[in-house]
Amino acid sequence: MTEPHRDRDLTRRLKAKAVELGFDRVGVAGAQTPPDYDRFRAWLDAGRAAGMQYMERHAEARAHPDRVFEEVRSVVMVSMVYGEPSDEPPRPSLGKIARYARGRDYHQVLRARLAELFDWLKAERPEVEGRAVVDTAPLLERDFGRLAGLGWIGKNTLLIDRRLGSFTFLGALLVDLDLEPDSPHVTSHCGTCTRCLDACPTGAFDGPYQLDAGRCISYWTIEHRGPIPDEQADRLDGWVFGCDVCQDVCPWNRKAPAGRVGELDAREEWIDPDLVEWLNRSKGDWKRALRGSALDRARRVGLVRNAALALGSARDEGATAALIDRLSDRGEDPVVRGAAAWALGRIGSATAREALEWFRDDDDAALREAVARALESGAGVRPSSAGC
Repeated sequence: MTEPHRDRDLTRRLKAKAVELGFDRVGVAGAQTPPDYDRFRAWLDAGRAAGMQYMERHAEARAHPDRVFEEVRSVVMVSMVYGEPSDEPPRPSLGKIARYARGRDYHQVLRARLAELFDWLKAERPEVEGRAVVDTAPLLERDFGRLAGLGWIGKNTLLIDRRLGSFTFLGALLVDLDLEPDSPHVTSHCGTCTRCLDACPTGAFDGPYQLDAGRCISYWTIEHRGPIPDEQADRLDGWVFGCDVCQDVCPWNRKAPAGRVGELDAREEWIDPDLVEWLNRSKGDWKRALRGSALDRARRVGLVRNAALALGSARDEGATAALIDRLSDRGEDPVVRGAAAWALGRIGSATAREALEWFRDDDDAALREAVARALESGAGVRPSSAGC
């Protein structure tokens, strides 16, 4: 069987065009079963995906990129650096948002550039067919990033580039051309370092490359719908959307460059947001704020829930009035009301407990239960003079 013709010149020019469009790295992998697919299946079978049932439903589709685009021959992988580091918020009433979500929704930014890249390729090869992918299709992108030579998969399960670090978005262009593949990245440069594993606030790593989503702050603050269990609610560490801890401590991110695509720069309102203001913000204002933002994944209910929990975990008495307003609003989502009850219980002041007592016999059974737990959890908290 003869080797397919590889178009080296087209591949070289395609890569140059990708960089011109704002991508920081680009590599090519052949269409194949990803090497870590069996590990991914074992991870699912061990129940490590928590409530992300869609991953199980689409598990078989991740076995080969032809499930995403049937005629695929090459997978063009691109990476784009995003954001800049920020300091710890100066006070507990300010929340923390993962760096990737502070600018414009990356799906829109990468898709637009991948579309331009495909249009360029179509002009060069009118017969080409393909599909652009930005983490919404069942493709093991990090695995293909490694196959395309873009880096290695670190102990925190993220793709790490020696020059760019790990704060990068990945995208893919699946095409029916035989492009020149890059050599896979076969070495790891984590060495004996375990900083990412040791720094996790919730101990979500059972060991290198072993992430339990059920203990991951990003899962609870973004993917999970409904109330967050008390144990997890008290361990969000101020994060209200995602978590960057395992990347912030990684030595490979110390000298990594800042992002160069302006659309991904942080919006002022998503840098150290005022969580009390989040509780008081109208639904209309939330709708406008989330337009074009990756934070819309958690929706307004999830974000306000997270804000209430973060304020309660910090025992921030300055949030008491706003939390009482959310608890008292019968038009509010039950998840938010329950989170407000939990937070008031954690604050434990006389004012907070008095508000909870008003709803001990509420018509909503779920809220009654939340209030009862909140009162019980705050029983040992000594009220401050500010709440008397």
